[in-house]
Amino acid sequence: MSSSEPFSDPASQGEGRSERGLFTSSPGRSDLPPFEDESELIGDERVEEEEDGEELFGDGLERDYRPIPALDVYEEGELDDESYDDLAPDVRAEVERKLRKRDREESLATGRMRRGLLYDESDEDEARPSRRRRRAERAAEGVEEDEEMIESIENLEDMKGNSVREWVSMAAPRLEIYNRFKNFLRSFVDQKGHNLYREKIRQMCENNKESLVVDYNMLASEEQVLAYFLPEAPAETLKIFDEAAKEVVLSMFPQYDRIAKEIHVRIAELPLVEELRSLRQLHLNQLIRTSGVVTSSTGILPQLNMIKYDCMKCNFILGPFYQNQNQEVKPGSCPECQSTGPFEINMEQTVYQNYQRITIQESPGKVAAGRLPRSKDAILLADLVDCCKPGDELELTGIYHNNYDGSLNTSNGFPVFATVIEANHITRKDDKMAVGSLTDEDVKTIVALSKDERISERVFASIAPSIYGHEDIKRALALALFGGEPKNPGQKHKVRGDINVLICGDPGTAKSQFLKYVEKTAPRAVFTTGQGASAVGLTAYVERNPVSREWTLEAGALVLADKGVCLIDEFDKMNDADRTSIHEAMEQQSISISKAGIVTSLQARCSIMAASNPIGGRYNPSLTFAENVDLTEPILSRFDCLCVVRDTVDVVEDELLARFVTDSHIRHHPSNNHNDKDTPLPELPSSFGVEKIPQDLLKKYLIYAKEKVHPKLHQMDQDKVAKMYSDLRRESMATGSIPITVRHIESMIRMAEAHARIHLRDHVNEDDVNMAIRVMLESFIDTQKYSVMRSMRKNFARYLGFRRDNNELLLFLLKQLVQEQSSFHRTRHGGEQEYIEISEKDLAEKARQINIHNLAGFYDSETFKAHRFTHDPRRKIIVQSMM
Repeated sequence: MSSSEPFSDPASQGEGRSERGLFTSSPGRSDLPPFEDESELIGDERVEEEEDGEELFGDGLERDYRPIPALDVYEEGELDDESYDDLAPDVRAEVERKLRKRDREESLATGRMRRGLLYDESDEDEARPSRRRRRAERAAEGVEEDEEMIESIENLEDMKGNSVREWVSMAAPRLEIYNRFKNFLRSFVDQKGHNLYREKIRQMCENNKESLVVDYNMLASEEQVLAYFLPEAPAETLKIFDEAAKEVVLSMFPQYDRIAKEIHVRIAELPLVEELRSLRQLHLNQLIRTSGVVTSSTGILPQLNMIKYDCMKCNFILGPFYQNQNQEVKPGSCPECQSTGPFEINMEQTVYQNYQRITIQESPGKVAAGRLPRSKDAILLADLVDCCKPGDELELTGIYHNNYDGSLNTSNGFPVFATVIEANHITRKDDKMAVGSLTDEDVKTIVALSKDERISERVFASIAPSIYGHEDIKRALALALFGGEPKNPGQKHKVRGDINVLICGDPGTAKSQFLKYVEKTAPRAVFTTGQGASAVGLTAYVERNPVSREWTLEAGALVLADKGVCLIDEFDKMNDADRTSIHEAMEQQSISISKAGIVTSLQARCSIMAASNPIGGRYNPSLTFAENVDLTEPILSRFDCLCVVRDTVDVVEDELLARFVTDSHIRHHPSNNHNDKDTPLPELPSSFGVEKIPQDLLKKYLIYAKEKVHPKLHQMDQDKVAKMYSDLRRESMATGSIPITVRHIESMIRMAEAHARIHLRDHVNEDDVNMAIRVMLESFIDTQKYSVMRSMRKNFARYLGFRRDNNELLLFLLKQLVQEQSSFHRTRHGGEQEYIEISEKDLAEKARQINIHNLAGFYDSETFKAHRFTHDPRRKIIVQSMM
């Protein structure tokens, strides 16, 4: 037995041994410190033991206790003969603490730690700031300090060689993350000095929600380590965040766990957005942010969260077992009767959670040319279910998981994992465009803008600013975008508020370009073409779900555009059978389905804007509108506004158009300098002549007006509308162009409401009615034969001149005179003239018919000069140069 063994095993030592036998220094051992093993001598020097070792028991036992005078004395320097008073307990404790501290410092200095000095709880209480901080927090909350077995750590980023997932799962880092996030929620203050997350928690609890949205950038600015851990180990970190958030919520609202059992932390504004097609093995089990369009969604199913089983033999309840997403958890044997089953799920004590699976597909605009859009499944749990529906464009933040798929292995022949995104936070594009997204500054700007008397002209001029001319189409599209007010008296008879517009005319007149502009501007727009849309593609179709094998209803374009705009290009290319399917959607704004045992009605509250070409490609002005287009009367009567676009030859107008297009191409060329892009285009005489509204502000103005303004009809001039309707009916029967029905009265009311909404007015006044009548009349007159059109313009001149600039009206009259003169000269003499002369008297006579008597301002205007007109007061003629 070696000499070190007595010290390692005190039980084996003799009870009668004196202190002298243990603590006296023997030859060869004087340099050993107390409690040290002899084998740990400095250097490689070792004590050579005898082969048999030292005998402690046996015949020579008494010899150890024989008197040895030389050794049986105390050393002079080590003996303390003084007498001491008894110390008080608190003084003794303080002295012992100081002695322990001194011993620890000495041990650290020599590099050898004596057992018992590594950890000292009383000393740690004073030394650790984290402990002090936690005590202060608990004292502030009035919570009694519990004895914590786990000590928190201050240097959280030092992971000691572990991976992030392993480190976050350990007890001490977990506690520190818990405390830090709790502190972040309580103490984070924004730039305005508001305690942001306390306010968010208060709002969440007022609405009985269980999701707390945390901005990742704010978290990163305060707690960089947590922001680093979160994307690397999201499942573990989010679980800690949820527990910490729940404690903060319960400290503010102690009874809130009766409403929401769990609080879920949702991470918003993750900096990096990944495309669906760029997701790789690198992203597995990490927090990602991606975007796409929801193509399909399952129903809401209950998912097992915490399971308890009943043993069928002894009725013992096993559990709880916490179910994860990957595999089913089953008990092996019953702890009560040791049987291996059978076990049955205890329905009463098992806890479920909501589960929904959606498929998101890449947005059409982000797919590379020639490639098919890719899709990915996402799982929505708890309160995220039903937050989106097919057709919604959304941004999704979640954990990119893998799950074993047997069917993939069967087809590919080796182990392959299918991937799925477990959603944490979802933001719909529509929500970003909602009124709640507008700041106070935005609202102030919008209200100030509405005070402008010419706001409607400014809005009209701002519609599709890259397209030259076509003021009537821009006016109609603006009114359709703002829309009227839907009515549903007594929930019995619904009257739509959306305005439908049909643009028909010659090719090359920017019809499709107008629709594309609306698609980018409207808050919710669905674009489709007549050739590529079938009846079920527009309305809804029934298909069998591949997972549940049940018949499900999938939404078409009109349903997806609910509360938005549905844009249909090439409207004339649709089959008659497909076109009749949208009759109900255009007027009743619903779609009735009765297929495969599904009988229901879907909402389609959308404005329809369509573009079509006339029969034969070009519009024939000698025929009526009904003869020019291959559309039936039921469809035509459902359009509130018909815009006819004619590609007429006009030397001056064509030159201005060419100059506008050229300037636009030069300014927006990719290789052009940015300085040149900022220079505005010269104001052209045919535009509205007012300052345009920036497109971003126009979108916000549109959102605000539609949400906040609901014009009423109390002050409306009913007699004027009634008179106009009877006049239009009479003209319609006489000319046979398009049928005027009762729907057109509703159209005028809707357009009056839309014009009032542009001005942010709560009531429809006379100006709104006059503008609606003017738009309706322009739409009706444009559909007439050319011969009828001229007489109609003269008859309804007082309505058509409303809010129209006198210079614009006079220019229109002057152009008519120039055209008559030009056609007369062409038929009489042949060839083209270099210049055309118009008598001042002829223009003055036409001007008097529309109550304009002073022409001096017109002759000096920029509009007059831009169209190459010159006035010769001496000869009293107006000359236009044609070359």
